[in-house]
Amino acid sequence: MKPVLVVDRTLQRRIVAAGVVSLVAWPLLQTVSPRRSIPWSEEMREAAQRMHQAITTVAAFCETEGIRIDESLDPNHTGLIGPEYTPLFTTLGRLEGKRTTTNPDMAGLMVHMLRRAGVSAGDTIAVGASASFPGLMIATLSAAEVMGVHPVTILSLGASSYGATRPELNLLHIHELLLNEGVLSTAPAAVSLGGEGDVGADFDPAFREDLLQQIRVKQVPLVHDPDLRENVARRMAIYLGGAEGRRVVAFVNIGGSDANLGSSPLVLNLEPGLNTDLALPPPGERGALFAMAARGIPVIHLLHIRGLASRYGLPWDPVPLAQPGTARLRDDAAPHTGRFWLITAVYFSSLGLIAVVGRRRREVRAIAH
Repeated sequence: MKPVLVVDRTLQRRIVAAGVVSLVAWPLLQTVSPRRSIPWSEEMREAAQRMHQAITTVAAFCETEGIRIDESLDPNHTGLIGPEYTPLFTTLGRLEGKRTTTNPDMAGLMVHMLRRAGVSAGDTIAVGASASFPGLMIATLSAAEVMGVHPVTILSLGASSYGATRPELNLLHIHELLLNEGVLSTAPAAVSLGGEGDVGADFDPAFREDLLQQIRVKQVPLVHDPDLRENVARRMAIYLGGAEGRRVVAFVNIGGSDANLGSSPLVLNLEPGLNTDLALPPPGERGALFAMAARGIPVIHLLHIRGLASRYGLPWDPVPLAQPGTARLRDDAAPHTGRFWLITAVYFSSLGLIAVVGRRRREVRAIAH
């Protein structure tokens, strides 16, 4: 004998009704959800202008030194988009994301995020910058200096594809160029090779030695320890000022350096942009980012560029670049309005009513039978 399928028509109607209510509520909530525009302050515009000046300086240097800019990769002629594969290559990167970060308005957005993190003039921030996103390094330092903030920056020279991958124009070269030209005024606190183990273990040995010689000549302190805990301890000592100590108000992570991110899968839970109150992995899995978060220091995470652009309204892969200070930035972290909470309350009340009515009808039918 075949089993008989009993259909609960009341349950079906409840499911359909709940679905209809959800379909109505969702677009309404999207409409009234706060996507508050970020007004351009004079400080934000100045930071964007400074980043524009930095890009112009790098592009002019490339032309003077005969460093080819591949316009199929870098149509905006920024000089900040390198080849896909070079001896500095570490991992694959997305070209459109790299180009998005060369927008000078990124520096204006950095001012906004630093302000949201509680950073004020005279404060100190820590910056961990991989060479995967030279535009983000420039944006962060431009914002910090315009704000009167002191950045303690550790550079990592390994780069994902289309970052600062040129051996003749690596991240340390770019930083030094901008210092020499007066666009930036704060020297890096230290540098690492980046790559595997943060010591360039995946680089060609001869090339790795050449990088180490460059660092020695420039007399920049070197972080060179393949052990994650020791590496992070060394970085934290630099950021926090060693024995004399300094108060760090925010940490900016640029790129995907293992020394900054650590080895825990919890890093996948990070939001692009500003993060606070992070869940912490065990100490042995923490990079500098989580070591800062463990001290209650806000983290600005700059890695997933598509998500960052979507969250803050930054134009995706713009060609050509617009004039600095013209992007229509928005902040999705704005407080919810009264209309949002009203629609939310009506939505959940409707679901509750559907459940109650359905249950009462079933009770009535049970009594009737």
